[in-house]
Amino acid sequence: MKKVRLGVLQLKIMNVLWEQGPATVAEVQERLVDGAELAYTTIATMLRKMEVRGLVKHKSEGRRFIYRAGVEPEAVSRTMVDDLIDRVFGGSLADAVSHLLETRDVSRDELRQLEKLIQQRKQQR
Repeated sequence: MKKVRLGVLQLKIMNVLWEQGPATVAEVQERLVDGAELAYTTIATMLRKMEVRGLVKHKSEGRRFIYRAGVEPEAVSRTMVDDLIDRVFGGSLADAVSHLLETRDVSRDELRQLEKLIQQRKQQR
């Protein structure tokens, strides 16, 4: 699988396209939480760069480009999480999970879900 690493703005743009579907540059700018702070040209430039990398695709409607996601969210999250675990926790999933359990407020329901996932994984091995 191709590794997909995104910067902060790129991830925000991808989230807009994943959650709300195809959009023009102006629509992406409008849908971004901090879009008012970003120039139209900044969004347009970023979308063009993302298209070169295959992250987004476009179709033309008259003079407008309609952009859509070119990669699935799972491909991005897998790469970014794997990269984080490798860089911050030396590749140790146990250390990463331990850190999250110690620093995050984890509900009983989430703990049950984690236990269930661990049991399922044990059965697969």
